[in-house]
Amino acid sequence: MEKPLRKSDALDQRPKVYDLSQNNMQPAIMGMPILWFALFLAITVVTVYTGNLPAGMIGSLLVMVVFGEALGWIGDRLPIIKSYLGGGAIVAIFGSAYMVYSGILPETVTTNVTDFMTTAGFLDFYIAALITGSILGMDSKVLIKIGVRYFVPIFGAVIGAMVIAGIVGVLIGFSLQDAILVITLPILGGGMGAGAIPMAQVYSESLGNSPSYYISILVPALALGNVFAIIFASLLNSLGNKVPSLSGNGQLIPGLKIEEKKSKFDISKMGIGLLAALLFFACGHLLGAIIPLHPYALMIILVAVAKIANLIPEIVVEGASQWYQFVAKTWTLALLFGIGVAYTDLNAVLEALSLQYILLVAGVVLGAVIGAALLGRLVGFYPIESAICAGLCMANMGGTGDVAVLSASKRMQLMPFAQIASRLGGALILLLTGLIIPLFM
Repeated sequence: MEKPLRKSDALDQRPKVYDLSQNNMQPAIMGMPILWFALFLAITVVTVYTGNLPAGMIGSLLVMVVFGEALGWIGDRLPIIKSYLGGGAIVAIFGSAYMVYSGILPETVTTNVTDFMTTAGFLDFYIAALITGSILGMDSKVLIKIGVRYFVPIFGAVIGAMVIAGIVGVLIGFSLQDAILVITLPILGGGMGAGAIPMAQVYSESLGNSPSYYISILVPALALGNVFAIIFASLLNSLGNKVPSLSGNGQLIPGLKIEEKKSKFDISKMGIGLLAALLFFACGHLLGAIIPLHPYALMIILVAVAKIANLIPEIVVEGASQWYQFVAKTWTLALLFGIGVAYTDLNAVLEALSLQYILLVAGVVLGAVIGAALLGRLVGFYPIESAICAGLCMANMGGTGDVAVLSASKRMQLMPFAQIASRLGGALILLLTGLIIPLFM
């Protein structure tokens, strides 16, 4: 007699469907079958090169998502690049930068994407979601425990970078003034808007020449430093995988985990999370009008205080966490493509490629990594996470660099701490610049 069909057997005999939850799925990009993505890519290419791409947000986001995902998919499969140079993150950034540099990307598309990233504020929109969701989704004990001691590895990064830069600079023929003022401080200064531009103004007032003269000197250091920060991020991730005792796998302190809350995704909750992110970002700007700190820094403080004081209803906390997860999963490669188009001057990077200059910039970033790792371990942080957050996120190009570094190191949950290093650390560098310049005059 034939055995009755078990429920599990019946399930096995059903037609196979595409299951996004399975790891053994057919090759896919963005969770969809690769052939369907190829069709989307082909249609996007046709609209771009026939001049029929919609203007504004729709056209810009379409290009950024489709091209960014394609470049990221390629980068994650190139043998050396995926293991040592940042994989999809660095290919998305420098692939798009090359498309602009070589003229492959039409000028109208470049302008639209640049405006969308800058004037329309897509970068701010993305980072607001990550800061709000990741902090509200934390255990408040993590915020209290980490507290003020996070600034110890930040100081370690600054000291390490200046020491290594001074040594390397003297050995390869740079003056101490150039090694510190022209290379080290701009790299640690928090990017263009919060670092290089006000730093150029400080240099102009103290040393003469116009601010534009100093910006032209500072930009190559920033750009090349950002490249090395991404590369070191990938190398640190590999080191953490090989030597697990050095890494917390995205956790800063042993025993205190920065976890994403697991909850059933709810579209209405995600809408609440979106609103919360926008509101906290607006509050950061509101306070920025009266307090001389970057709005990101003020936003971080506001969200952290609200979390520690338990002022936010659970439904808002869940919504912010879900919105953050959606944004990070869906738009990270799109944002990296936009960073390459709008913020990465490949021409400036290539012009700076002398062996001595490269060695000095690499020395600055390495010094930041070593200093942050050593002092981070001194106060109980995992060396890898401390080096990434307090070291590399001091040495990259601010918010754009934070996204690239954390993506390359596969530690996006550390965004709030990365932003502290970029924003408050950048303010520290501006203060330090004003104090150091008289020593060289």
